[in-house]
Amino acid sequence: MTKNTKDKTPVQQLLVPNYILTVSQILTAISPFLTSRFAAKLFLTPFRYKLPEREKEMDEESVQKNVWVPAIKREIITYEYGEGDRKVLLVHGWSGRGTQLAKIAEALVADGHKCISFDAPGHGKAPGKISMMPFFIEAIHHLDKIHGPFDAVIGHSLGGMSSLRAIRNGLKTNKLVIVGTANNISEITRNFAENMRMNHKVARKMKAYLDDRFNEDMDVLSGGESAKFVKTPTLVIHDEEDVDVPVSSAYQINNELENSELLITSGLGHRRILGNKEVINKISTFIAAQSL
Repeated sequence: MTKNTKDKTPVQQLLVPNYILTVSQILTAISPFLTSRFAAKLFLTPFRYKLPEREKEMDEESVQKNVWVPAIKREIITYEYGEGDRKVLLVHGWSGRGTQLAKIAEALVADGHKCISFDAPGHGKAPGKISMMPFFIEAIHHLDKIHGPFDAVIGHSLGGMSSLRAIRNGLKTNKLVIVGTANNISEITRNFAENMRMNHKVARKMKAYLDDRFNEDMDVLSGGESAKFVKTPTLVIHDEEDVDVPVSSAYQINNELENSELLITSGLGHRRILGNKEVINKISTFIAAQSL
């Protein structure tokens, strides 16, 4: 598969085995109810993948620790990269890992920062088979207690949503950068269902099941909803050809933020954007300007 094809294929379809997509399609035709339960399990199951070459330097040079997060009774793997006094927290996206933002981290370390990141439960080297956004949020708060305060927080995709929510819940930082971040949980479930060859009826039933399971309307965790309460200077970055999260999410979140800047790129998709030199330079400049 070429890079161009990968950029135009949602990450869920890239990582999920074909037999699961076939099962999803068959179940949808037989029973939307059963499919919604199957979908909910899939929705909470991250898929691991081989460490990419571009992440190996950070993986090899960082100090890694197993850290227990009491609030969720789960273990995460933390990465400490660089020796600078100014600390930046990096938060990966769904099915990502603590080294996912490696190229951004390399630039920040060169600028004198120390980067802290983590494998969320069920991701990377962290134990577990399921994960969910509240796990990300609690991990952020726990790392703030251990390593904070952070000069900046950078989140990709679900990591961006989790960072917005953590700040809404009281996390203090000078700067926030979110990349390819979704706005609405209901929209995420619809997109997920489509990518899994299911329909919107299944998506609605899955969302209702998850709301009931966690005794909360999951839409309260939406990026735009959290953004209403975020006063931290924020850089919102999104590619107009992102097939995992529509660029409309960036505009919606940006409209809710009190103090923000919007950068829309083209041709970088949901993942290559993390290694783009112009994007990385913008992030570095944005953080440095607010740190003076």
